[in-house]
Amino acid sequence: MDEFEQWKEQLAHWWRLGLEYVHQVPPTQLYVAVAVLVFTTLLLLSIRLFKRAKSNTIVLTGLTGSGKTVLFYQLRDGSSHLGTVTSMEPNDGTFVLHSETTKKGKIKPVHVVDVPGHSRLRSKLDEYLPQAAAIVFVVDALDFLPNCRAASEYLYDILTKGSVVKKKIPLLILCNKTDKVTAHTKEFIRRQLEKEVDKLRASRSAISDADVTNEFTLGVPGEPFSFSQCVNKVTTAEASGLTGEISQLEQFIRENVKT
Repeated sequence: MDEFEQWKEQLAHWWRLGLEYVHQVPPTQLYVAVAVLVFTTLLLLSIRLFKRAKSNTIVLTGLTGSGKTVLFYQLRDGSSHLGTVTSMEPNDGTFVLHSETTKKGKIKPVHVVDVPGHSRLRSKLDEYLPQAAAIVFVVDALDFLPNCRAASEYLYDILTKGSVVKKKIPLLILCNKTDKVTAHTKEFIRRQLEKEVDKLRASRSAISDADVTNEFTLGVPGEPFSFSQCVNKVTTAEASGLTGEISQLEQFIRENVKT
């Protein structure tokens, strides 16, 4: 009991000393100290909330016919749904990847959006890019050369969008349909896209500023364009939506949406 009383007296003594010190501190310094304490607390809370609210959205995009919808169903159901048909509205779903459904423990669901590739519907892409954790740009590796220019233009527009550049959103160029013998390799597709983007960069830089719709420019002036020059990370991978070989796609997703 005596020990408790000693502790009680000691606390009371410290309290009195604290009050005396506060009264000795000029009001201005006291206000500054309180302001710093409040600011630090709010900053720490904001950081925690930001980490907790990190996006789990993966945006699938690319030209019509590249196989985006098949990949969406493979990710969700593990099925190609017999190849599906061209989508005229976004496919939007939040789910645990099909390949992870048998895993034990808590697995973070992924919000996957398949944006139609038709030129008239691409405006819908702007609705999803600001919330994207990563972008998957799907390319038809089988029928690549006839569509190389169109794919490059679409890719150029994405890579120069402010919402992508400012947030440095990672982008995967996914070469789909690589199960076919005549499909082009991801290395070939990457080189051809870089060449076409380089041509686009030159032609668009010649247009007057008033006519340019892109928010940012690409590459390093005076050097051939390479995806390594982008402020956001751009990588390439291969997949086959019809056969279900999408391991590289799933790996990319989990690199950007942690379990």
